[in-house]
Amino acid sequence: MSSEQVIELVRRALETAFWIGAPLLVIATVVSLLINIVQVLTSLQETTLSVVPKLAAVAAAAFLLMPWMARRLALFTLQMFSDFRPFLR
Repeated sequence: MSSEQVIELVRRALETAFWIGAPLLVIATVVSLLINIVQVLTSLQETTLSVVPKLAAVAAAAFLLMPWMARRLALFTLQMFSDFRPFLR
């Protein structure tokens, strides 16, 4: 296997991981920003007020996005295993 093939495999794997993880990270960031704004406006600096809603939002998003994430990962896996001929040389 040439170095170009290895680089392409790693690039595709990282790209797939990014697209699967990005929606959850965006949701966590938006929820965190909204909670921080509310905390600044109300002067409430309780740690659980920021952690619990963020965890709940990410869990709900993961539950709702799981079919899409599974399809994306299955498609990536099928593409990887569909043609081994270039990697056998």
